[in-house]
Amino acid sequence: MRYGIQLPVQSQSTLYAEPWEAAAGPEDLLATARAADRAGFHYVASCDHVAIPRRLAPAMSTVWYDPVATLAYLAAATERVRLLSHVAVVGLRHPLLTAKQYATLDRLCGGRLLLGVGAGHVEEEFTALGVDFRHRGAVLDETIDALRAALGPEEFPEHHGKLYDFEGLGQLPRPAQERVPIWVGGSSPAAVRRAALKGDGWLPQGDPRDRLPQQIARIRQLREQAARGGAAIRHSQGPFTFGAIAEPLYIGTPTWHVGRRTLTGGPDELAESLRAYRAMGVDQVQVRFRSRSRGELIDQIAAFGADVGPHL
Repeated sequence: MRYGIQLPVQSQSTLYAEPWEAAAGPEDLLATARAADRAGFHYVASCDHVAIPRRLAPAMSTVWYDPVATLAYLAAATERVRLLSHVAVVGLRHPLLTAKQYATLDRLCGGRLLLGVGAGHVEEEFTALGVDFRHRGAVLDETIDALRAALGPEEFPEHHGKLYDFEGLGQLPRPAQERVPIWVGGSSPAAVRRAALKGDGWLPQGDPRDRLPQQIARIRQLREQAARGGAAIRHSQGPFTFGAIAEPLYIGTPTWHVGRRTLTGGPDELAESLRAYRAMGVDQVQVRFRSRSRGELIDQIAAFGADVGPHL
């Protein structure tokens, strides 16, 4: 089972940001990504919001780094770790624009891109950018189809749909990967179905452990039904990656209050707890560490990579 991390600093929702992040900056982001790269993490991830309305700013904050710029910045400073948009609200932008940005990123980083996509939830963002919020699911469905074409091997991609129509327009460079993995985020019935039939993987949004098995079973059922019915799973090729987001972690015995939901203990104990995700069918787990400083976070990342990761 592989493991990745949502980077600190680049998004600062009160749901997960640590107090030290408020005064942090690019150098802290860079140091964390390098630590994850050294520790053998499968990916580092960056979120996506264009603008936060005042009504949501107290909870979400307005600190949301652009994922393409952020991941490109980190690509030049890392060697092995993959770069995940978790998740890009791709329906906010024309797919040719999105394809140009992420194809360039994949070329620059040597084929390390993982494109995580989601429908979005902030209505004011959609309104400001002239995108239909009420039908954002349908917008995302077609956008994924268009991105499959625009991120494919063809210099002149072609797509003909209800919302987007293009052909005869060349885009170079092409991605370094022959096929950019698209992981679909979200835990609603519609998102789960979209992941099953259009994605190469699923990124759950807040599913607790006891709900994951039924979600995984549903995705498998949908994919099997499509195959049995003779209808090809659209654009689906190769293995499907099931994800999970683990509870907050702290390796060792904390001397400060890390929250009642945080998993603490020695490496063996934490590895045993996380292996339960693999038993459910999870292929990659996203971990988050409680920390009071950049140094403490980097120490936790290093300890996880050295002492917990090998047992997964």
